[in-house]
Parts: sequence; C-alpha cells; structure tokens
Amino acid sequence: MKKLLAAALLTASIVGVGTPASADKVKLNMPSAFPGSLIQLGQAGVRFQDTVNEISGGDIEVKFFEPKALVPPLEIFDAVSNGSVDAGWSVAGYWGSKNSAFNLFAAVPFGPAAGEYIAWMWYGGGEQMMNDLYNPYGIQSLVCGVIAPEASGWFRKEINSPEDLKGLKMRFFGLGAKAMQKLGVDTQLLAGGDIYPALERGTIDATEFSMPAIDQNLGFYNIAKHYYFPGWHQQSTIQELLVNKKTWDGMTDQQRAIISTACKANVAVQLAEGEAIQGKALAEMEAAGVIIHTWSPEMLAAFSGAWDEVAAEEVAANPDFANVFGNLTEFREGYAKWKDLGYLK
Repeated sequence: MKKLLAAALLTASIVGVGTPASADKVKLNMPSAFPGSLIQLGQAGVRFQDTVNEISGGDIEVKFFEPKALVPPLEIFDAVSNGSVDAGWSVAGYWGSKNSAFNLFAAVPFGPAAGEYIAWMWYGGGEQMMNDLYNPYGIQSLVCGVIAPEASGWFRKEINSPEDLKGLKMRFFGLGAKAMQKLGVDTQLLAGGDIYPALERGTIDATEFSMPAIDQNLGFYNIAKHYYFPGWHQQSTIQELLVNKKTWDGMTDQQRAIISTACKANVAVQLAEGEAIQGKALAEMEAAGVIIHTWSPEMLAAFSGAWDEVAAEEVAANPDFANVFGNLTEFREGYAKWKDLGYLK
C-alpha cells in the first residue's frame, strides 16, 4: 500500500497535479479616442493591440474598438474607472476637467521635446506621479506612445498680431487652450473626428490638432489654408494606455511585463515614424494651396506670456498641479545643461 501511495505521489508530481493552476488569460476591450485608420494616433493603438496579441501567445487578448463603438472618446476615463471597459487608448489631457494636473502628462506649452519628456516620465518620476493621480480613480496608466512637435493651428485668415486672435472660436487642447483664452480666444475641446464637421459648418473658426501628417489625414487643409508653426503648445505629446486597476492588479507579473514592453516598443516606433513622414505631408499640402507660416517673435512672446500666467494660476489653485509641475521643472533645469552642451543649436 505504501508503495502504491509513493508511486501515486511521484506520478502526481510529474504531471503537475497539486501544483498552482496556470494564470488566467486576460482579455482587454480597449476603446480608442482616435480612429484606427488615423495615422500615428490611432494606428499606434492598433499596433499595440497586434503586438500584445502576437507576443503574448494568446495569454493576453487586446481588442481595439473605434471611437464611439463602445463609449465616446471623452468618456473613456469614466468607463475604465468603473470597469465597464477593461482599458482605453487616449491622451491624459482629455481628463483635465477631473484634475488639471493630468494635462501635464500629455503635453506642456513651451515644454520638453519627445526625448526629454520620455526621460522625465520613465526616469524622472513622471509616470509614477501620473499613477499616483490615476490610481484613486481605479485606473492604471502606462506611457504607450509619443509624437514629435505638432503644428500650432489652422486658420481661415492670416494672423499677424495678438489682436487678430480675439474673438476667434477655436478647437484647442489641454493647457494650451487656457493660454489661448488669455489672448481672447473662445476655445473648446473636440475629439478628432468631430473637428472637421465643426470647421466646415463654421461652429469653429480655427483648429489645432496634431502634426502635419495627421492633420493632412483629417483634411483640415480643405477648409483653412493658413497653417502655423511652431506648435508652442505641444512640442511633444504622450499617448497613454489606461487599464482598469483591478484588472491590472489581477494580472501576473509576466502579463504586466508583456504589456509594459509592448508600450515601450510602441513609443520607439511611433516617434521614428512621426519624424519620417512630416516632410512629405507638408509638401503635398503646400501643393494643394496651404500657406505655411512661422510665428513672429511678437506672437511667440504673447503665447509665452499667456502660458506663464496660466502656469502660475494652476500652481496656486491645485496642489497636485504644483507638485507635478515642480517636479517637471526641476528635471528640466537639470536636463538643460546637457541639452545646451550636447545638441546643436
């Protein structure tokens, strides 16, 4: 009898009886703030889906959903928070009404270029501070993409002085919108797919959205012909993956590592692609009658002064903003010497 019991125990150890069960497979339904066909912003979400599904070997399944297929773009935060969706593909600046500090994890006026921004997020404490704000809402956020500088905006008429901005109705994003308001612009935040119809109907007079290749994809040049640079309000923009916190915590270390690694790969590919495709887009739009302008020193000074006012007000009004902005400012001060010494002017 003892021999039979010993044999049974040996057999059980070989076949794995009594060992911990394999990890549950994870499925993430991921609504997007951007259409999957939209170059860079939406296509990066589709690429993330495909990368995770391939490298996880079926252990994780991500399903990308077009804007409004599950929830409207500007409702993704709440849907991930309450668990009605598992994840979301978006940009943190859409949630500035929840806490103005979220804006700082998307784009900062007169802020860092992509390399410096990612350095702060991953090695300066930015991503951790981001999750210190997201986690109480039941959300985990990962830096999952970055794009290079945006254009400053599309206008129907030429802008020659700050006075020309007063009274304009303009789609504008994040902290840059608050600076534009200081200059008399009536701003509103619209999701990408809603901008062209609003511009076409005259609901807005002007718009900014993204970099040339993305703006070209959305067709703004068919309506507004004056295109301004540089994009002082978004020298780089970070995209995020939002995951319901309970879902994230319930994953294995390996599953979380797969997702994190896929996001880091996405950052590299998206930045490289974005830098590669802008020249062609600019040339094609110029051929279609777009007039490209560079802001004068006077205009950039006006934008900068307005931003300084906004930053001071936000620091005074919101301790979270003050904490994050202070951390970013300190990092940038430390980075400045390397930037000045290492890069050609």
